Amino acid sequence: MRVGVLTGGGDCPGLNAVIRSVVRKGVQEYGFDFVGLRDGWLGALHGDVVPLGIADVRGILPRGGTILGSSRTNPFKHEDGVRRIKDNLATHQVDALVVIGGEDTLGVATELSRQGVALVGVPKTIDNDVSGTDYTFGFDTAVGIATEAIDRLHTTAESHMRTLVVEVMGRHSGWIALHAGVAGGANVILIPERPFDVDQVCEWVKNRFKSHYAPIVVAAEGAVPKEGQMFLKDRSLDEFGHVRLSGIGEWLAQEIEARTGKDARTTVLGHVQRGGTPSAFDRWLATRFGLHAVQAVHDGDFGTLVALRGTQIVRVPLDGTRSRTKTVDPSLYDEFEVFFG
Repeated sequence: MRVGVLTGGGDCPGLNAVIRSVVRKGVQEYGFDFVGLRDGWLGALHGDVVPLGIADVRGILPRGGTILGSSRTNPFKHEDGVRRIKDNLATHQVDALVVIGGEDTLGVATELSRQGVALVGVPKTIDNDVSGTDYTFGFDTAVGIATEAIDRLHTTAESHMRTLVVEVMGRHSGWIALHAGVAGGANVILIPERPFDVDQVCEWVKNRFKSHYAPIVVAAEGAVPKEGQMFLKDRSLDEFGHVRLSGIGEWLAQEIEARTGKDARTTVLGHVQRGGTPSAFDRWLATRFGLHAVQAVHDGDFGTLVALRGTQIVRVPLDGTRSRTKTVDPSLYDEFEVFFG
């Protein structure tokens, strides 16, 4: 059996760990032959296929990014996209796919599965917003990077007694902002799930200054003020219809400075959160996902997603993951509101 592996969407720490475990178990236990599709669905569209053996995955466990490359390609936006993918898989004698990606990549996988392509999904995103799984790999690393940045910003904020606004990733869900904000001792945490009152934010900032400490404000890139809108870097859309977000941090700093009379600056962590070496937890989770994904291929259990439930890896229907984005439960956010101000 020949199995193709692809990584789609934004890169994140742990992708290589999945690729490694899929190939190692598939070759050693089942005698599968593997190929990699370059640059996600783009490689599937163009038939850009490379051999993928045990020698090719040796030493990649601690490496960030993906050795296969990635892209935000949507085959359904390309003429005859489904037919071209099926033809290329047949040409390269690929019997099944292991698709590693987030909401958009898995959305394509879900539709291709409905149209007869044999595949198994693996959930990936630093945002931790894929429905059906408790955690995605990449999230733990991103939270660790953001937390370390907040720790460092505390010292410089207090040296100058200024507000520092930290903008982290999170388009529709505030998991990174909430986890890193709490772990880093932020005074204000703003998430997309709960529109904020800028006057309340400024009150929290003022209260922090009264204690002779400088405030740290953590904002997800998708956070919005009440009766406001998302802040866009530009209005161009990718093939999945997403705009590029950025600007909430800078706007907040300007508002806080104008309303409190205290100096305020912004730090946008951006792609720093996605790059570099994966944490031990993400290597562990990614490896387990890979092992279970190739097991599902061996079992012929296609159209499924491997997911973490508690401490167990389970299989769930791919189409069940498309119902909604996994967002922060309001009650979880409320638990930490006592720390604000």
